[in-house]
Amino acid sequence: MRRFTQRFFRLSSKFSNSLNTTKRPVLLTHLSAIRPIAIGLLITTASIFPLDAIAPAAQSQTQSQTEPIQMMEAGLEGEFETHFGRDLATVNRDVDDIAQILRDLGEETATKPAVLWVIPRSDHLHLVLLTGEGTPIIRDLYNVPEDLLRQVSRRFFFEVARPRPSDFAAAQQLHEWIIGTFEAEYLEAQGIDSLLICLGNGLRGLPIAALYDGEQFLIEDYDLTRIPAFNLISIDYESLTGANILTMGASEFETLAPLPAVPFELENIRSAFTIERTIPGSDYHRPRTVKTAPEPSLLNAEFTVDQLKSRLNDETFKIIHLATHALFNPGEPQQSFIQFWETAFPLSQMNELPWDFPALDLLVLSACQTAMGDDEAELGFAGLALQAGVKSAIASLWNVSDLGTSALMSELYRHLGQTTTKAAALRQAQLQLLRGEVRIAANNLVLSNAQIPLPASFLEQGLVIDDATITFEHPFFWASFTIIGSPW
Repeated sequence: MRRFTQRFFRLSSKFSNSLNTTKRPVLLTHLSAIRPIAIGLLITTASIFPLDAIAPAAQSQTQSQTEPIQMMEAGLEGEFETHFGRDLATVNRDVDDIAQILRDLGEETATKPAVLWVIPRSDHLHLVLLTGEGTPIIRDLYNVPEDLLRQVSRRFFFEVARPRPSDFAAAQQLHEWIIGTFEAEYLEAQGIDSLLICLGNGLRGLPIAALYDGEQFLIEDYDLTRIPAFNLISIDYESLTGANILTMGASEFETLAPLPAVPFELENIRSAFTIERTIPGSDYHRPRTVKTAPEPSLLNAEFTVDQLKSRLNDETFKIIHLATHALFNPGEPQQSFIQFWETAFPLSQMNELPWDFPALDLLVLSACQTAMGDDEAELGFAGLALQAGVKSAIASLWNVSDLGTSALMSELYRHLGQTTTKAAALRQAQLQLLRGEVRIAANNLVLSNAQIPLPASFLEQGLVIDDATITFEHPFFWASFTIIGSPW
């Protein structure tokens, strides 16, 4: 699994082209509230903490192992139900049920999935790995108390959420604790290639794709999905090939910063994604399936809550893409919102929209920001798919550059209809950015299978410099985006 590729991230010269982009504006001030000096003291390159106190591996599935997983799931469900103020759990799967689901869906999607619970405790880090083989592997790291874990996690966030050179020391330490504990003996040995990671309180805002083993990032080894709890995700699977899609968004706002690349993003999605429609038969003709482009996007003044409701009532969509600001703020769910043209729509009302569940498979929010370190905000982010009533969501943890977001989204939709899972599609798009295959060159957006001319307005607005080459290799550009809910 190791490729031992030589990484560039320790050398500042490799970043020069990646950093000349306009950021999607930061809308919250929570980052400035954390003292940079204190953060810098938390961890240095030389202070990688050793793994020196790991509990023995679980050797068999016993009652004492099965009960804690069910109790842990119940506790996680309770956190989200309390936050959203409603009952969310409809099933109570035990270890055997979960393992069987992993085997069945793994076979159907040609993947080898596993679930990893990462639960902070006051005096240790509790880790549980479950693969399709059905035996829970439990590790308790007593050298990783919650306060230390939160410190290193915060440093990790700033290593990747700011586009600057880094040795990724915190990313490497967290990888050692969370992934290294299981990797050689279980993940690699069993050929696991897809991880469903359930993060506990204080960790739900981690950009897990950027965990780093010293040579490569976690996204280079696994499809990654962030789940609130296994009992809170949908296990239904249906391919997105030919799925009907609704694209909406705004580039201009009255009180928020503009997102000038949104029209470009939406048009690229439409051109990349082909939908399949069934033409009814008649006395003389059999029913037939035709491939067409998605309908035109609803942009700016057309991007309203009423328009969304109308479209949802009139037609069935499997994918809805909203290119707009979305903020997950501290406090109750009504404090977090998605910005439509005419209003800030509270997250607490998402479940009141006429989503066609279970037909609606994926909700994409391409310009989100979450208050890092705030447990309530992170609950809202991790529970986005739950609150919206969709199987899966793709969203960002921080505001990425406008160009970087358009690049990733343009690439994502070229994979969604080709891969067997949504998590695999997002991973492929992230890898294309990480490897420099998706970039800006000669006034074109270069994708894996296309070159798209940039609008002249990008030069006029200063989003790009004429003939400049811009890459998106730093985790800032790709690690923010994550699958929430079901990977399938």
